[in-house]
This record gives sequence, structure tokens and C-alpha cells, in this order.
Amino acid sequence: MVQVHHRERTVDGHQIFYREAGDPAAPTLVLLHGYPTSSSMFRHLIPLLADSFHVVAPDHLGFGLSDAPSTSEVDYSFDLLADITEGLLADLGVDRYAIYVQDYGAPVGWRLALRRPEAITAIITQSGNAYDEGFVEDFWEPVLAYQRSQDATTEAAIRGALSLDAIRWQYVHGVADTTLVDPEAWVHDHALVSRPGNDLVQLALFRDYASNVALYPQVHEYFRTSQVPLLAVWGEGDEIFGPEGARAFSRDLPDAEVHLVPGGHFLLESAVHEVADLIRDFLRRVTGA
Repeated sequence: MVQVHHRERTVDGHQIFYREAGDPAAPTLVLLHGYPTSSSMFRHLIPLLADSFHVVAPDHLGFGLSDAPSTSEVDYSFDLLADITEGLLADLGVDRYAIYVQDYGAPVGWRLALRRPEAITAIITQSGNAYDEGFVEDFWEPVLAYQRSQDATTEAAIRGALSLDAIRWQYVHGVADTTLVDPEAWVHDHALVSRPGNDLVQLALFRDYASNVALYPQVHEYFRTSQVPLLAVWGEGDEIFGPEGARAFSRDLPDAEVHLVPGGHFLLESAVHEVADLIRDFLRRVTGA
């Protein structure tokens, strides 16, 4: 039976929570979560992979069970989230690894790859965008409006994304049988983003998301230069990052493997076994595990 450890490390003065399983001597897979969740999104996936891989899944600063200092103490940005992740991996002695990126995890992962391309053995992206294609306009227009101008109207619209109903929608849209999705997932996420002051953390990251799109040309050059093995496994019903975002990887990575799976933005909630099978097959072929 696979044992999953729940641990903390101090990185740059912050307590960072992470889940770890598998033999540290095996190939490492780093799981990077999205908004508004935490490493809890991987709770069912980790045991399915840890018999063959060393799996590390941190909670980003400001999310989950990691420290969430106020915006008066910390200038939140995706650069900072990448710094913390890089520091954690260095502290764990992990210097070569594959990444699984989802939503916010993608811009964190792209920064890690740009900083140390030689460290990345492979990429699995699940609703983790790297192209202009895939941004679903109905979802992203309020975010873009808030990035362009912060005022009472744009802030009110973006604060709607912090509500329980909005977080529930992220989990259930695109899922044919919503009874497969555990309600504790969105209740847990909502409780954590509702902590005093965490709303300002999330608003700061919504504003900074524009920096991720500006980084895309560098990411595309990294893809073309490295030809890193990449698996895109995507919920075909995702209304945040649509399937065009998955197909776009083939532009710079002709050997990219693209799979559209029935489901939504949080695909692991309804199709974890199918995703795990695709990951195991892919990583065994590209890492020899």
C-alpha cells in the first residue's frame, strides 16, 4: 500500500506544505496545482503514481496549508510562487524532475523550465495553458478588464470568482455526471480563500496573471529548442482553458501527445484513473521508469 506523507519545510522564511510519496531514488514528478485549490487536487492521483515515481506536490504560498502572509508583508506574483517552489525542490535535493502543471501551476512550471531547462525531464499539462489559444472569453474577460483597470466595478466582478458558487462551477462544469465530483473539494477551497486577507492575495495574482501571457514567446522558444517530451491531457468540456489550448502545444512540439478526455477544468475529480494511465504510460516511455 502506497504511503503518502504530509510534510512542511521552511522556504525563504515561509512554511510550505507538501505531499510526498514514492521512492526518492525513482524519477521525480512535481505536481503544481491551480486556482483556487492546493495539493489536495492530487489526493487521488498521488497513490496511483507513487509505486513507480517519486511524487512531490507542494501548496503554493497563499494556498492550501502553506503560509499565507498578507499582501502588506509579501508582494505576491507568479515569480514569487516559482521562487518558493524552486527553493523547496532545492531543499529536498530534487534537481531533475518532470512537472505536471494545471491552471496556475503552468506559469509556475514554465518559469522553472526557463530558469533551468536541463532540470525538466518531461511535462504533463492538464488545463495548463501556454498559448493565446484556449482562453475562453466569457471566463477571462472580467480578469482582463481588472488587469487593465482596477476600480470598484472591475474589482466587484473579479471578486465573484472567490464565491462558493463560482468555485463549485469550476469543479462541475463540463462533467456529465456531477455526482462523481466530491463537494468537499470546493467547500475546502472556498474556506481557505475566505481566510481574512486571502482575498487580497488572490486579487494580486489575478492582476499578475498578465505577466504569464507576456512570457509565452519565451516558453515557445524553450519548447522549440528543447523539444521536451510533453503530454497534454485536457478536459474536453473545460470552459476556462478550452481544448484549443491543448492542441496548440503541437505547434512548437510536433511530438506532443494530446488527449481530450470527457470532463472539465478539474479533470482529476471525474477521470483520475484515465489520466493516471496516460501519465504512467507517457513517463515510462520518456523517462524509462
